[in-house]
Amino acid sequence: MTDLERLRHSASHVLATAILKIWPQAQFAAGPPVENGFYYDVDLPHRISPDDFEKIEAEMKKEIKANHPFEKIEVSRDEALALGKQGRLAALGERAEPSRYKLDIIENIPTDEKISLYRNGDFIDLCAGPHVMRTGNIGAFKLTNVASAYYKGDESNPQLQRVYGTAFKTKKELDEYFAMLEEAKKRDHRKLGRELELFVFEDDVGPGLPMFLPRGAVIAEELEKLAKETEFAAGYQRVRTPHIARESLYKKSGHLPYYAESMFPPMELLEEEDKRERDRLTAELMEKRSHYLGHEPEGEPTDADWAFQEEGKKVLFELKRRIDALGQRYYLKAMNCPHHHKLFAAVPRSYRDLPLRLAEYGTCYRYEQSGELFGLMRVRSLQMNDAHLYMTPEQFEAEFNAVNEMYLNYFKLFGIEKYLMRFSTHDPAKLGQKFVDEPELWKQTEEMTRNVLTNSGINYVEVPNEAAFYGPKIDVQAWSVIGREFSIATNQVDFAQPRNFDLRYKDRDNTDKIPICIHRAPLGTHERFIGFLIEHYAGNFPLWLSPEQVRILTIGDDAKLIDYARSILKELRAHQVRAEIDESTDKINGKIQRAEQMKVHTMFVIGKRDMEADAVSVRIHGKGNLGAKPRAEAIADILDAIKERRAS
Repeated sequence: MTDLERLRHSASHVLATAILKIWPQAQFAAGPPVENGFYYDVDLPHRISPDDFEKIEAEMKKEIKANHPFEKIEVSRDEALALGKQGRLAALGERAEPSRYKLDIIENIPTDEKISLYRNGDFIDLCAGPHVMRTGNIGAFKLTNVASAYYKGDESNPQLQRVYGTAFKTKKELDEYFAMLEEAKKRDHRKLGRELELFVFEDDVGPGLPMFLPRGAVIAEELEKLAKETEFAAGYQRVRTPHIARESLYKKSGHLPYYAESMFPPMELLEEEDKRERDRLTAELMEKRSHYLGHEPEGEPTDADWAFQEEGKKVLFELKRRIDALGQRYYLKAMNCPHHHKLFAAVPRSYRDLPLRLAEYGTCYRYEQSGELFGLMRVRSLQMNDAHLYMTPEQFEAEFNAVNEMYLNYFKLFGIEKYLMRFSTHDPAKLGQKFVDEPELWKQTEEMTRNVLTNSGINYVEVPNEAAFYGPKIDVQAWSVIGREFSIATNQVDFAQPRNFDLRYKDRDNTDKIPICIHRAPLGTHERFIGFLIEHYAGNFPLWLSPEQVRILTIGDDAKLIDYARSILKELRAHQVRAEIDESTDKINGKIQRAEQMKVHTMFVIGKRDMEADAVSVRIHGKGNLGAKPRAEAIADILDAIKERRAS
């Protein structure tokens, strides 16, 4: 555990101590640290509510003030079971009722594993640790909420109360955390998405299937434009592929059966010729069935009778097999890679053609569980910034590095200062189940990837058992300006699919070789990346990305003033600037307020004096008035900021 996790783990024991002092009959299950704090699952007749937090926290403060040491006690299995039967585990003393959840946990501890307890004051708990030295080291804490949770996550088990809290070393850190949570509520992409008219979900369309309104579509198109320009400069070639494919494609790629649970169910399609053949075979099946099953032997069945029945089984089975084989099963595309592999194989390839970089903003469909859907962050329809790079082994390091450098350049553009690359490897014990059964290739490609990451000095952590089924991968975690973590991009090595598709190129010695493939998506999907950007910028997009870049506001509705405003609008739109005019009869303060609410980046406020001087008064959202500028200069500034994709 990290120091902070150790502190929070200790706080969960103090929480249990406090609950027992108020409700001595409480039974406890698990109490681990989690990403943003800690919890403890408790079985208690009293329904704990936020109204109880104050008195629970008061007891926790007493335990912290007492500064009890956390003492580790190693015990035998028999000793642990005896204490559990005496009700002494997760308790302040012996009780009439056994510590039933702790007894269950002990029964599931491997026989060769040591068992330890931890004591703070009168409280003793079954626990592997670690903890801080004393309760007084816990620092600042706060209970946050209470929820229901089934024991071990199984609906057939008792439903417990899960009391959550968080803890930090200092009060300042605790206050900053809750300030961040308040800011996160304001920045929630679902809330801002509605207010800024960016995207919607509709029941008639389906859960997890977002639709972008014009203002949201602008952001998606700007991101796609950025990717196309960046990839063109890096030597990528663009391709386009269908939204569906036959089952055979995904069997060849290996996605079936490994990925089936994340794919939409298949569609069964029968051509007219297949329908006629199906009807003919069905009629033959019924006739044969009557022939074979209708034969009833007289007296005891003879060997000939049994042979007749066996022959019938074979004939009927074969007819049924031929009927089932008719038609085709099609799947909605869950990934672009099999299509791109087919495009690689479409023409003969030489080592001179490599590296070959095929890119596509392809639409994919994944059947995420309904409980996992979350705004734009977890959807069932996704526009993916996808590409597949085919290369020789000698080219791997340069290509993998170039992809990582592309990530870093994007991070700089979007002001992403904190990020981490998670290097996911395989589990040898799960070869042939979760991962392709190629132990030597796993070892080779993981070592290649590890070397590139180490040599490039990129910040990364290694995570076992999370690789793609066909090879090691990098998942990029990024933090928004308020510290919220997002998984926004991926870079994957693939040694399996090129073999499955028999992809080949002619090497210098005129022999056929199989290329290495890299799957990469630096901007992830439109959906998730836009959700991230909404929260990262709080909807205050930089000018180049802003759905509405300029709004022209007139002071009054004089005909000449309106004509002047329209001439500016025409000039801006001639340069592809997303500009509008507010031609309402409202006062100028009302017009400004509306523009500010929609987070329009730049406002050109125009009065009679501005018109006479061929000028505009410039106002920037969140910054206020910048003063009057000549019209030509103001427009030139707009065009330069958009072209350079300035951060503000």
